[in-house]
Amino acid sequence: MKIGVLGSGDVGKALGKGFVSRGHEVKIGSRTPNSDKLKTWVNQVGKNASTGTFADSAAFGDIIVLATNGSAIESAIDLAKPLNFNGKLVIDVTNQLDFSRGPPPGMLYSPTDSLGQRAQRKLPSAKIVKCFNTVPNSQMVDPKFKDVEMMICGNDPAAKQQVMRILKEFGWKGAIDIGGIENAGWLEAFVPLWARVGMSLNTWDHVFKVVR
Repeated sequence: MKIGVLGSGDVGKALGKGFVSRGHEVKIGSRTPNSDKLKTWVNQVGKNASTGTFADSAAFGDIIVLATNGSAIESAIDLAKPLNFNGKLVIDVTNQLDFSRGPPPGMLYSPTDSLGQRAQRKLPSAKIVKCFNTVPNSQMVDPKFKDVEMMICGNDPAAKQQVMRILKEFGWKGAIDIGGIENAGWLEAFVPLWARVGMSLNTWDHVFKVVR
């Protein structure tokens, strides 16, 4: 498959590398696609990796990954051109972190007005699935923890099934589907808690596990 990743930070590069390692083609979308850092990343990851603008990446991808800073998600979608998202699976990895009062972060919006919902409102024809946002980038692909499930949500059942297949491809046990995209804010609310746990334990590769 062809994967367009919007966002060239650590999260975007980690997922991009993961998709390439599984045999997919990846185009990272960035505001600075010709930067030295991205050129280095492409050289390290291999021939199936490339860079471009947000619009280039969104047009390229059969699947699009939203991996921008949370506060920039709507402007990134505008730069990527909403028509490029029509009918596609869009994996939303973004988090609404507010560092205006310093760490630990708060939330930009309430859990009932999430980034996932904002993305779905801007992209009504896209199949948005919230995923990967509750874990650190170091654990998104080939997690060191075994028998752990990822929590996801979204409105399209077939799109969620496709994300579940990707999760298994990446080494996850599977997924816990918590419902429609209206639940995205509750997944986003995990991250300020995750940060507080990290500050208490002085560790930054931890994940939450549902035991049942």
